[in-house]
Amino acid sequence: MENFINIPADLLPENKKFGAGPSSIRKTALAKVAVSDLPGTSHRQAPVKNLVGSLRGGLKELFSLPDGYEVMLGNGGATTFWAVAASSLIRERSAHAVFGSFGAKFAETVSGAPHLKAPAVELGGISARAQGLETSSEIALLRGGQEGIDTYCYPAHETSTGALSPVKRVAGGLNLVDATSIAGGVQVDISQTDVYYFSGQKCFAAEGGLWVALASPAAQERAREIKTDPRAGRWIPAILDFSVALKNSVKDQTLNTPAISTLILWEDQVQWMLSQGGLEAMEKRTRASSAVLYEWARSHPDASPYVSDPDEQSPVVVTIDFHEIDANQVIAQLRANGIVDIDPYRALGRNQIRVACFPNAEVADTQALTACLDYVIDRL
Repeated sequence: MENFINIPADLLPENKKFGAGPSSIRKTALAKVAVSDLPGTSHRQAPVKNLVGSLRGGLKELFSLPDGYEVMLGNGGATTFWAVAASSLIRERSAHAVFGSFGAKFAETVSGAPHLKAPAVELGGISARAQGLETSSEIALLRGGQEGIDTYCYPAHETSTGALSPVKRVAGGLNLVDATSIAGGVQVDISQTDVYYFSGQKCFAAEGGLWVALASPAAQERAREIKTDPRAGRWIPAILDFSVALKNSVKDQTLNTPAISTLILWEDQVQWMLSQGGLEAMEKRTRASSAVLYEWARSHPDASPYVSDPDEQSPVVVTIDFHEIDANQVIAQLRANGIVDIDPYRALGRNQIRVACFPNAEVADTQALTACLDYVIDRL
């Protein structure tokens, strides 16, 4: 590339992958896939079902699931789960907290469902400012007990901006919490949710293609009611049927063929998390890594954390605004040196970098990244 800045080898991080998903995968987990006999075998037979059972049992232990909650798996990612929710969990009308691209996309999915009323939307952060509304907060909080609302939906974490929202039950309906990129990276009280859903390619360092939902008895019953209510007149494709996913999950399988390698990676990561001390240990790791970046951004004369309120700052995805420096030039120079995927979320259009601090990230690598940022910026 033109005007290439060669970063000295002793400054470079050992792990140069900082993407917000797919995330960096532990080499020991990849090695486990390479030697496994499970890929290329039937997911209906005991060896793969035992793997799924181990994954489900590990997640139950990791999240300390309350009695009656089930670990559910389904084909597709968390984006597919939005369609599952629109088909099987929202009875008539939902309310959505929207403070970034992913919360907005869920609300848009529900808006397109012909059998549902238009959702109520509470705007916050960048989504509010895009509509000309003034707000200093980067999140939006839903008000409970709204008339006609039977389901409340919000992101625990907005991956596009790195804004963190508290997981606290909203009264008056089912609570569906999008934890796509933060599940496994922080401690959480699952009893505050009815469905806490996420994907494997973030904190769990697997590949995409599956969603997991930690589902309360109330959510399980809601899906059964909608499916069996003749007045609903609702056609639910099997792939979007929450009850079908539940029926298969308790048998330690998915409706359709899953990616076996994803299951191997995911199960291995969960076992590693448990061996390290569970969610408490994972949160210590994510907060230690992200603290390095937030401190760097606060101390740099031409940078600042995009999310300014410490209570709203994500420990797993850090977004940093540049003021005079061209972030694209910084990103390009780092990529030319092998440091990849610190690009901002494409739809935001901001002059910034976005860095993942998932549990696999080592503090030493995050520190090395800041040293590389300084080296490049000083030479632009």
